[in-house]
Amino acid sequence: MTKAIQKTMHALDKTYDGIIIGAGHHGLILGSYLAKAGLDILLVERRLTYGGGLCTREMTEPGFYHNLHSINHFHISETPWFKDLELGTTVNYITPRYEFGQAHNDGTALVLGRDLEESCANIARFSKKDAQTFREWNLRAERITRDIFMPERFSEPLPQAEREALLKQTADGREFLRVAAHQPLDLVRELFENEHVQLLFLFKVSLFGTWLVDTTSKTSPMGSLIRAFDLESGYQLCEGGSFNLARGLMESFIANGGHFQPQVNIDKIVIENGKATGIELADGRTVRARQFVASTLDVHQTFEKLVGRAQLPAPFLSKLDKFQYTAWSLFGVHWALHESPRFAAETFDPNINRAMKWSLGAETMEDLFEAHEDTKAGRVPKLVQFGSGPLSLLDPTQAPPGKHTTYAWHVMPLNPELNGQSYENFKEEFSDKIEETFARYCPNMNDDNIIGRCIYTGREYTEELVNMRGGDIFMGAFNAEQVMYNHFGYRSPIPNLYTAGSASHPGGGISGGSGYITAGIIAEELGIKPWWKPWNARQALDTLAKNEK
Repeated sequence: MTKAIQKTMHALDKTYDGIIIGAGHHGLILGSYLAKAGLDILLVERRLTYGGGLCTREMTEPGFYHNLHSINHFHISETPWFKDLELGTTVNYITPRYEFGQAHNDGTALVLGRDLEESCANIARFSKKDAQTFREWNLRAERITRDIFMPERFSEPLPQAEREALLKQTADGREFLRVAAHQPLDLVRELFENEHVQLLFLFKVSLFGTWLVDTTSKTSPMGSLIRAFDLESGYQLCEGGSFNLARGLMESFIANGGHFQPQVNIDKIVIENGKATGIELADGRTVRARQFVASTLDVHQTFEKLVGRAQLPAPFLSKLDKFQYTAWSLFGVHWALHESPRFAAETFDPNINRAMKWSLGAETMEDLFEAHEDTKAGRVPKLVQFGSGPLSLLDPTQAPPGKHTTYAWHVMPLNPELNGQSYENFKEEFSDKIEETFARYCPNMNDDNIIGRCIYTGREYTEELVNMRGGDIFMGAFNAEQVMYNHFGYRSPIPNLYTAGSASHPGGGISGGSGYITAGIIAEELGIKPWWKPWNARQALDTLAKNEK
């Protein structure tokens, strides 16, 4: 018997204080906190690797690193868990000066950055009225993001009535509630007169800049819309690639005494005397947990596959059956390049080349609506409209010296109507269309500049990351019925069984919020004094009210 097999058997033959299922960033954060608190923690993962959507690979040519899932991380270096776990000593984040850029067929470009005066001047080139509107809203948004949005993002949501009562005590709180009740499309149209400005702000407020399908029709008590107007908080790039955040988290977990075991095929979560007591593996072995089991998998894997409907109460099953996933997936193309994309619009604003996130393809609101309707109907969108960014121009470590990478994320039905065409032929043909659209704005996106490309769509990533059911990169739709006080929850109907994945507040994407919040809940319920100071939305809103008085 090899030492590797002996080590695996030893790790899975022990009894632990807690077992965490899934080694994405939520599981790693949860495990790090509780391991540092003195608990003996086992983190298990179905795959050989870890990090979930924090995935960076050499997919085209050696030395070209492509982030296949998560690329832009919102305000990560300022999150409580990044600071508590001292990740800044091993993981570096880049905060670009220019965050959003949109080029147009007429040779103009709109660029938003971190500097208020510069951003307002850029907007004023399209509409002085819109620039003044943004300036006025920015002043409120910076306060609201700092005092309300961020504390709530990393705290267990308050009950609706209590939360609204607290928010109504302050002017910023009342404004936050008013904004959250608006559909993003309606508010953007109400505030801005210029169509280019409207388009970029819809892109900015859309979830991670990927698509507007949800933001054109939904309100959300999370109030994410306020993020369209702040500049101090924003998106960042993990230096060297997104996987470096996963690496730093795993190093923290192991350094704090945690145990990681990959390639673990779980058959079920063991329920004995009504409580979760461990996991049973496909080979028949059982690994025991003295105090808790926590799953970061999607809710249907956790409760239908690993627990079983027969062990769950009817009200919970009704909630499970009503759970919604986003109805779209991502069609991704990643390029290795000689030269970073250069916009024809650089003569209008050279900073368009260095904006972290580009919105390309839609020139009018009508363009956007047509693409929206195609996607909803399961059709391949006639309009090619996608998000992109320069990557290696901002972080040279992601490509060989003097070379570059970029990408395109286009929203696509997971199984679009192809009228008999093979999916492989469709992938190549649609990728060619994306390149043609890219070249319309960046003439150097041509065969002479392109070294190689990799196409990575929902068909591929749902096979690799089975959590992303139906192609849903967020593992749960961001709608009013599933966020804040309506989120799926950290506690389950089964004692000692917790959920710490993307179905729980603050939802999908790389936030770390669910893992961080669940760590505080488990510590409190086990009677463990936390070594960290958990964020508390109630205290934050109380303080805001007292300061205003």
